[in-house]
Amino acid sequence: MAEASGCAGPSLRYFCTAGRGLEPFLLREVRARLGATQVEYVSGKVFFTTNSELSKLKTLKSGERLFLLLKKHAPISLSRNKGKVFHEIQKLVTEDPRCWLDIVSIWKHLHGNKVKQGNISKENPKSLKRKSEEEISIITKNQKREQILETVSDECHVEEQKKSVVLETNNNMDLLSESKTFLEDTSESRIEKSVESNNRSFNFRVSCRCSGTIAKVFTSQEVGKVLGITLIKQLGWKADLRNPDLELFVHLNDIYSVVGIPVFRLPLATREYIRTAGLRSTVAWAMASLAEINAGAFVLDPMCGLGTILLEAAKEWPNVHYLGADINDSQLQGAHENIKAAGLMDKIELLKASVIALPLPSESVDVVISDIPFGKKFKITKDIKLLQNILREMERVLHVGGTVVLLVSQDLHRHMGGCISNCVENDTSLNTTSGNKKGAAVVKDLNPEEKNQSPRSISSSITGVETEHFNNKTTCFGSLAAVESYGVSLGKTDAFIYKYRKILAAGMQ
Repeated sequence: MAEASGCAGPSLRYFCTAGRGLEPFLLREVRARLGATQVEYVSGKVFFTTNSELSKLKTLKSGERLFLLLKKHAPISLSRNKGKVFHEIQKLVTEDPRCWLDIVSIWKHLHGNKVKQGNISKENPKSLKRKSEEEISIITKNQKREQILETVSDECHVEEQKKSVVLETNNNMDLLSESKTFLEDTSESRIEKSVESNNRSFNFRVSCRCSGTIAKVFTSQEVGKVLGITLIKQLGWKADLRNPDLELFVHLNDIYSVVGIPVFRLPLATREYIRTAGLRSTVAWAMASLAEINAGAFVLDPMCGLGTILLEAAKEWPNVHYLGADINDSQLQGAHENIKAAGLMDKIELLKASVIALPLPSESVDVVISDIPFGKKFKITKDIKLLQNILREMERVLHVGGTVVLLVSQDLHRHMGGCISNCVENDTSLNTTSGNKKGAAVVKDLNPEEKNQSPRSISSSITGVETEHFNNKTTCFGSLAAVESYGVSLGKTDAFIYKYRKILAAGMQ
């Protein structure tokens, strides 16, 4: 059963990809920034409905890439009969070709009918149906000589005519034979009707990703070829790897089958104002969003590196005084260049200082945010005492009620018990629904318009999102009380975001 994907009405259905562990941040953000409804998320993706304009959609900070949702189906049913599975994949197109055309029209409308991702073909095509047949013929003729091409990535791009379709797999003979048999049986009247509705021929490219059980049976390349050929025959579109008008993203796994169209050419995570990248911008923004930064606050990053956290915070919360400190001259120089390029010289100051000897008065800082590099540059076993000294210095400069947000490595996370007392177990109160034995969960946010209760906090745990909420058995380091922590991915490594609040210590009342 397909999910409503925005075929009608001013509100459209989108999904946005997120780094593992950042889904709760993105979910909160789309609701707060876009007023999104029907918000739900699974590992790596957040689905939502909004009528926001492109300029507003582009302001999302915790997401990676934004897509207009075209299809969201149940997972593909697998069987020993390869042809039946191909038929199920083709049904993503053939069950409702009108929806594909409608969503493409919406996508064009979003961009003011000025498609910039490629140049729409200006030639006057012959019969689209005849061209589709010619393309299928070319695919078959090129099959043997193109088999030797190597698969370089996990994406599949379908290419037409002169260098039309790249065929990499050893099973292409059976694959194309089965696909073509089905396509030849497709109703001619249905093809002509669909082609007639699409008054302009699109050049397209398919990017496929398969994970879970289906990835053990079919490659992304095989799935992409089936969909590509189906689109050529069914809608009269033309495949083009190098300069497509339209890119289609397909992800098949054990939970769902999703098809989307990228809304923007570049990922949302690409920051034009960052000259030299340090910490991933989405993680830096997520950390700043936890820090409860208010206008007029004094925010410190005592190990600022290239200044990514301060840049993300200053862009989002500008009426604040930011100070970055670091002991390394080259890091400070890189931070200075980033701040200057971002036009934030009046917002962020830099200072050469040691994190364990900050030249600041006690209780003079409202917020401390920092990426602690231990585990990357130093030996963990020798860092515990140094970490204790760092936390003590942060505690000293922070006023009561202030917050500390730290990013620590996975190795250091395992050793945090050596620095912090009264560790507690997870308080994961999130209601999840498990879809399989692997515990893959789909989490739906409460919509205030649909439920007679206030929205719950989205800082909880789903599969792939490790979260701790600290209850009355407070985890403390001195007067720093742990509030929550999040497990996040940094790409090749994992890390944890910890949030603390300075409380009034016993004997200080």
